[in-house]
Amino acid sequence: MEQFISKMLVSDLIPIIVIMLIGYISGRTNEFKSDQARIFNKLVLNFALPAALFISIVRADREMLAQNATLGAISFVGLVGLFMVSYFTLQWFFKRTKAEAAVCALIAGSPTIGFLGFAILDPLYGTGVETGLVIAIVAIVVNAITIPIGLYLLHAGNKTTSPDNASTESTLLSVIKQPVVWAPVLAVILVLIGIKVPPEVDPTFVLLAKANSSVAVFAAGLTLSAYKIELDKEVAYNTFFKLILMPAVFLLAGWACGLDSHILQMLVLSVALPPAFSGIIISSSYQVYTRTGTSSLAVSVIGFIIAAPIWVYLARIIST
Repeated sequence: MEQFISKMLVSDLIPIIVIMLIGYISGRTNEFKSDQARIFNKLVLNFALPAALFISIVRADREMLAQNATLGAISFVGLVGLFMVSYFTLQWFFKRTKAEAAVCALIAGSPTIGFLGFAILDPLYGTGVETGLVIAIVAIVVNAITIPIGLYLLHAGNKTTSPDNASTESTLLSVIKQPVVWAPVLAVILVLIGIKVPPEVDPTFVLLAKANSSVAVFAAGLTLSAYKIELDKEVAYNTFFKLILMPAVFLLAGWACGLDSHILQMLVLSVALPPAFSGIIISSSYQVYTRTGTSSLAVSVIGFIIAAPIWVYLARIIST
């Protein structure tokens, strides 16, 4: 277990913290302006992240999805359910607007599986089919379901993004046009109907996808440099929700449904990942919930260093 934790720190967590710190220092020293984070965010949100999601999902097949129906069901119900819990809690208890609650749910209620899933799980569990399957299923739910829901709620509740009081149909259309929405949806459709993407196109998508994690983490640090980190009740709640409540729910659900120990460990670690960088990118792009969102990200990234090995250990104990 000590070797596992050391590997997690060296291969996964320290690089994330270092790159985010570089982005933060670059902003504080005016090497980059904090508002330039929007440019990096646009690169990730419209190009790198959709490419990463598309190429990771199309590598799956219908048989893999069918054989892991339980994993898919737990991921769908758990992620969508907790996403909505975060959304309504922010409105009821913290008196946030619908748009702010939507962005918070995209952050606190969603793991950064598209950005860090492979970066975290591959060094620990290998690059086998099981690893790719867990990441693909969680990524499908997060990016093809909860992100569209979050964007829809954001557009519907934010008069700035819909100044003419746009109809439900036009709001939904604006959401569907987002590459981060239609790219994973397209990938899922191709998998379900059995269309294989030629392997010759992989290098193009992979090269573009390589900008995903590093640029997103750097941009998160750059965005954070413009704000003083808040340590209030709301940030504490978001951190608790992301690092404790979510993995606890999935651990109990996976154990109750009899998931394989290896799969359960990867699933719990996947949902315990820091808040979705896509949520931070969306927050920065729309200038909604930016200060508290970036503070929640910063605190959660630090907290993940402690939480991750604990959850993996608990998953091993419970599932054996």
